[in-house]
Amino acid sequence: MKVFHLSMECYPVAKVGGLADVVGALPKYQNKMGLDASVIMPWYNKPFFYNHDFDIVFDGFIHQSSHMYQVQVFKEKDKSLGFDLYLVKIPGLLDRENVYGYWDESEQFIAFQHGVLHWLSAMQIRPDVLHCHDYHTGLVPFMIDNCYEFRFLKGVKTIGTIHNGEYQGSMNWQMSSFLPHFDGQKSGLLDWSGRINPMATMIKTCNAFNAVSSGYLEELFYSFQGLEPLMNQERQKAFGIINGIDTEVWDPQTDDMLKFNFNRDYAEEGKWENKKAICAEYGLNPNLPLFGFIGRFAGEKGADLLPEIVEKSIQETNGSLNIIVLGSGNPQIENRLKELQYQFNINFAIDLGYKEYLSHQIYASADFLLMPSRVEPCGLNQMYSMRYGTIPIVRYTGGLRDTVQDISTGGSGLNFTNAGAEDAVHAIKRALHIYSQKDLMKGLIYSNMSFDFSWEKSAQNYSQLYNY
Repeated sequence: MKVFHLSMECYPVAKVGGLADVVGALPKYQNKMGLDASVIMPWYNKPFFYNHDFDIVFDGFIHQSSHMYQVQVFKEKDKSLGFDLYLVKIPGLLDRENVYGYWDESEQFIAFQHGVLHWLSAMQIRPDVLHCHDYHTGLVPFMIDNCYEFRFLKGVKTIGTIHNGEYQGSMNWQMSSFLPHFDGQKSGLLDWSGRINPMATMIKTCNAFNAVSSGYLEELFYSFQGLEPLMNQERQKAFGIINGIDTEVWDPQTDDMLKFNFNRDYAEEGKWENKKAICAEYGLNPNLPLFGFIGRFAGEKGADLLPEIVEKSIQETNGSLNIIVLGSGNPQIENRLKELQYQFNINFAIDLGYKEYLSHQIYASADFLLMPSRVEPCGLNQMYSMRYGTIPIVRYTGGLRDTVQDISTGGSGLNFTNAGAEDAVHAIKRALHIYSQKDLMKGLIYSNMSFDFSWEKSAQNYSQLYNY
């Protein structure tokens, strides 16, 4: 079975969030299962392209409204990621440094989808499955069935994955001129509330779709930014498949981003050595329990709660803990955290930006990981933390419900219910009580590192979805 994954992100080529981790791992494990899985993504002006060898496998042109654009497709020669990687370059649109954030994003995403389907049609490449990740590729199922240019691809099975339903790509109808010529009688498939909505279109037109956890799937039926009626209408083709993690990349025994490697049997010693190193670097006391936060400073991640969580937890425990935060995003949150670092410099450290190596070091060093998310479709951070012997403290929502059970019910994490600083601080105080019990901590570290979050089972579930 030949599967093409269409995505804006793929680790380590270009990463903004968890989407990149999923697309960088799932096809690798699918190939190990015997599928022929590849990734197609935009070309970015990033080091990966210049540090690897590529062949140009296609060079053509597409029309976007009144513009004509060149489309080049590059294929990596060495299959270094464990699957074939194709980069689509469209000078003027898909030749930039960043993944998101441009004023003409809608045109970029349409051009990517158009360019991919133009290439496949022109070269007579007909896969068994086109796997579309998030709204950025959500128009593909509609295009192959309703755009005259892609008659060769009509009937190819399409699978949609919702990584984050908060973002749907809604655009006004003037943007329809950028789409390849399509059957006007089918325009209703593009519409939701008087606008083109790629997420809604994907749900309407794909053969089947999934959310990235069963818990998140259930939430989408009653909380989906206005698409709740559509979700219930298409319920029969909706599935929940939890993400896995790439256990070859995320392995504390072999991770070259760590100061000290360790396995489950020597976790206490290994985590202590890493903790001492990171605390020395940021001026923290390694003898205190270390709490970490890694992620975007966005409301859905509960990052706006961080300043209050930091302030209250340090004040109410008389400075008996350390907190380290890695992330960036909302400038107001960044500035408030900078103020708190100045105020609580012996207990609190921040590092602004995205640093892959530092995230690995925090997972290996921290005793607890904070995830106060308002929305968490799946969440990978809690799985990474458990893999590295760190105890997750999570709000009970989405994929966090599926992966982290509270210690009070026999699990190895800490849950809290409300998305508020007060509940989070209460959970932190519970964590401090656990930390004071050495045998309990040792047992939790060992059990967390014993969980199997690898992609094998999830990849098998996707294979079943492809045969739906």
